Amino acid sequence: MLNFLSYNGQWVLLSTTILGIASGVIGCLAYWKKQSLMSDALSHAALPGVVIGFLMIGVKNLPVMIAGAAASVLLGALLIQWIRSSSRIKEDTAMGIILSVFFGLGIMLLTFVNRTAGGNQSGLDSFIFGQAAAMVMSDVYTMGGLALLVLLIAVIGFKEWKLYLFDGAFAQGIGLSNRIMSSIYLAVLVMVIVIGIQAVGVILMAALLIIPAVSARYWTNSFKWMLIGSGLFGGAAGIAGTYISTLGKGWPTGPFIVITASCWFVVSLFFGVKKGLIVMYLQHRAQKKSYAATLSNKQRMAEGG
Repeated sequence: MLNFLSYNGQWVLLSTTILGIASGVIGCLAYWKKQSLMSDALSHAALPGVVIGFLMIGVKNLPVMIAGAAASVLLGALLIQWIRSSSRIKEDTAMGIILSVFFGLGIMLLTFVNRTAGGNQSGLDSFIFGQAAAMVMSDVYTMGGLALLVLLIAVIGFKEWKLYLFDGAFAQGIGLSNRIMSSIYLAVLVMVIVIGIQAVGVILMAALLIIPAVSARYWTNSFKWMLIGSGLFGGAAGIAGTYISTLGKGWPTGPFIVITASCWFVVSLFFGVKKGLIVMYLQHRAQKKSYAATLSNKQRMAEGG
């Protein structure tokens, strides 16, 4: 159980908050690139890399397992692109194939590790659903540092991201390479996934990338404010989810972070000022009243004439 008031608990809270912000920001880029499903496929593709990283050195070492996860995710992304370019299979189908194959391979390797001597004590099962409370200080430093690097890349290249996502032809015309931007986008997406899988797990990591961005879309039509809003929703989910998980014995942090993010989405769905259901209903009702009043006035004018 994570003690919220302990020194380690405060560091875990800080790391999950930064992770939530970074996931929200990068998830916003994935949303506008129309690759939300890609984050799901690549999150699942990280599992075999984590297990292979453990097998290479025989002990749980986060930097090594992150490197293994990153290699596995990059391989998954390259295979998705290769399948799409060399066959008639559509991108979403290719993502589904890679998701299933890599996750199945990861479970198979995990089963093998758990049957070896000391495998049950490896703690690798926590990478499926996440276990933030099990993170030690070095894990928090690694995770927080990489998340801050992701945020720095997103903030510094804001104008370039905007051109790349909304007007690729113009971006190329002024000398901005779409290939380089695509590589940077894939790199930051991979980075967020591999640093988040220990906290929320390979299954739930995609939700932390997708939900904050979709929630922010209901509040603004501005890319800048959507990016900020998505980061805030993700960070708030990290704070609230981590705090709630400390209230009960054995409550998992990752699922509570995702559930909290889902609550923000429900609020946004109904009350968002741009596309919220209640706002759209009120606007539709006002338009009907305005149309009825206009029609009534025309009828009166016709009768009077």
